[in-house]
Amino acid sequence: MSSASDTDRLLAEQLLRLTRRLHRIQKRHMVPLGITPAQSRLLRLVSHYEGEQPPRMADLAARLEVVPRAVTTLVDGLEAAECVRRVPDPANRRVIRIELTDSGRATLRRLRNARTDAAEEILAPLTADQREVLGGLLNALSDAPAEHTC
Repeated sequence: MSSASDTDRLLAEQLLRLTRRLHRIQKRHMVPLGITPAQSRLLRLVSHYEGEQPPRMADLAARLEVVPRAVTTLVDGLEAAECVRRVPDPANRRVIRIELTDSGRATLRRLRNARTDAAEEILAPLTADQREVLGGLLNALSDAPAEHTC
């Protein structure tokens, strides 16, 4: 008979394996777009600011929980791909903000399609009922309050 801790260890391993598989499949679907998973996350984050003041690099670094230099590298790549542009803040010309371009919006649409294709590939073995149950379980896990321990 297995204990709860054995079950939890097994579930943790299964979740890690699934996460790695999902990342591999998503990456494969993104390759034709010329966008890395990290660039994809940054592009999605910048898009959440649409209709508001564009974010500063520091805002993006804080939200992505990375060092500012990492954001600079990501923005450089996305700017070269014409997905984002650096614009001066009208209130403080020393501050640079990052805004989405029309090309960036089109890339986001293609990324959403690639993510949907990746999800369909992962979920293919499941029936509609199983997908519904999985969705409920994932919501329960995603919505659970985070515990911060040192």
